[in-house]
Amino acid sequence: MTVLRDDTLSAAFDHAARTYDRLVAANPGYHAHLRRSARRLRLPDGGAGLRLLDLGCGTGASTAALRSAAPLAEIVAVDASAGMLERAAAKPWPPSVTFVHAPAERLAQAGVEGPFDAVFAAYLFRNLADPDAVLAAVRALLAPHGRLAVHEYTLSGRLTDRLVWTAVCKAVVQPAGALSGDGALYRHLFRSVSGFDTAAAFAERTRKAGFGHVRVLPMPGWQTGIVHTVLASADGSGGTAR
Repeated sequence: MTVLRDDTLSAAFDHAARTYDRLVAANPGYHAHLRRSARRLRLPDGGAGLRLLDLGCGTGASTAALRSAAPLAEIVAVDASAGMLERAAAKPWPPSVTFVHAPAERLAQAGVEGPFDAVFAAYLFRNLADPDAVLAAVRALLAPHGRLAVHEYTLSGRLTDRLVWTAVCKAVVQPAGALSGDGALYRHLFRSVSGFDTAAAFAERTRKAGFGHVRVLPMPGWQTGIVHTVLASADGSGGTAR
């Protein structure tokens, strides 16, 4: 199964940046689901005194979700696509939010250093050539008791969920992507999800990277069994998610 990788994928996201917000806005629950995953980090006191990393921030939807959950925190938002990052940075943000252009695999070279109290990664890991290396790097960036929330298309493993994902992509997502001139990217979306970990497999991958207290929580609506939040902690601690 062929998927876009590295520079080719970044270039595809650069090109799609101009229409990306409009297309995802047509996805029922897209922004609400991001906010739900960010809230599941259960960051205390509105994030006061906390330093957070939004890894793979895209055009800033995940950054906005993280800020809604922790409006008082310092947020460093990172993305490998210059086009997406330009769109994100052009939106109104307080001084506590900064943007950095860097691939997830080369954060240190871009000056992104820990410790962070939490890391939020939305729709990132299935696009990485080496997700295990990035998970290990993320754990190294987290403070003791630091938390990770991965918001990702990770299918449940049930045939019905795979069939729903295929039908939505073939009937809606790919035609819309083709009309916007970004057909290759949205074909990649379908293939990258179909070929990536199930939710249970990604949870196990996270455990093997040294995280503890790993939990998998579904999204509501039609994306139940398709999109999940995978929560984990750097040392196995953490509160009860809801």
